[in-house]
Amino acid sequence: MIDTALLKQAVGDLEEARAMELLGTFLEETPDAADAREVLASFQQGMDIVGERFGSGQYFVGDLVFAGSLLAEAVEKLKPLLGFGSGDFSAGTVVLGTVAGDIHYIGKNLFKTMLEAANFRVIDIGIDQAPPAFVNAAAAYAPDIIGLSGLLSTAVDSMRETVEALKAAGLRRRSKVYIGGSIVNRSVCQYTGADAFSTNAYEAVQVCKHWMLERKTGG
Repeated sequence: MIDTALLKQAVGDLEEARAMELLGTFLEETPDAADAREVLASFQQGMDIVGERFGSGQYFVGDLVFAGSLLAEAVEKLKPLLGFGSGDFSAGTVVLGTVAGDIHYIGKNLFKTMLEAANFRVIDIGIDQAPPAFVNAAAAYAPDIIGLSGLLSTAVDSMRETVEALKAAGLRRRSKVYIGGSIVNRSVCQYTGADAFSTNAYEAVQVCKHWMLERKTGG
């Protein structure tokens, strides 16, 4: 079995060759979905190290981009084990973006990749998006779910303002709102008026799938 601590550190140290070697060995061991989730969690924990080093000035924007590509490569390799489908986008529609005042995108992009792998259609409106951008996208695409991403503390108020704008436009009832990022927790979820929150992309996708199942079965 893969040493998840070593994998986490390899990702945090941006040691691509070492991380991919560990992942390759893992995939040769006929792992199951639970094993794959554990490995994905290690990649995400390694990304947390990258984020911390970026915040302290040890890493730079180029390092964040590199780490994001490393994570995306891992997700692609793990997709079959995670039970994702064929990518026909029949599961539902998600409007996704990073809220106003925040330019972080790695977590958002990971969530997007995993949603698409789970057959969701994703409309990614980008980073630093003010409430009207989400309102316009919600009106144009009638999404089942609206994902609000943020990493900075100021993103919390932006998330709340976005949810309020959706309500004012009469679009809130149509869509579930999911918030994500290292700043979110239960209290933030309640404050913003979102339906759910997560700091884990895999967990978030499972919740989205559950919501869609409930909608289709009338649950």
